Amino acid sequence: MNILDPGFSPSEAKIRYLDADYVVVKPGTFVRCAVTGVPIPIDDLTYWSVDRQEAYASAEIAFQAYQSSIGES
Repeated sequence: MNILDPGFSPSEAKIRYLDADYVVVKPGTFVRCAVTGVPIPIDDLTYWSVDRQEAYASAEIAFQAYQSSIGES
């Protein structure tokens, strides 16, 4: 896959998040951060919530989401 290829079209993946891994349900090149909406390349995906089944763009954003989920309880 060459992202510089003029025919390349990024697509959003669907992922099932597990404790230390994830399963690709629908192949794609990125997922969206649940808080910011920023696309996260699959190769850079590091932070997610198993309980909420959401991806996060950074540790800080993941922590913000965690804090807000505590406030909802």
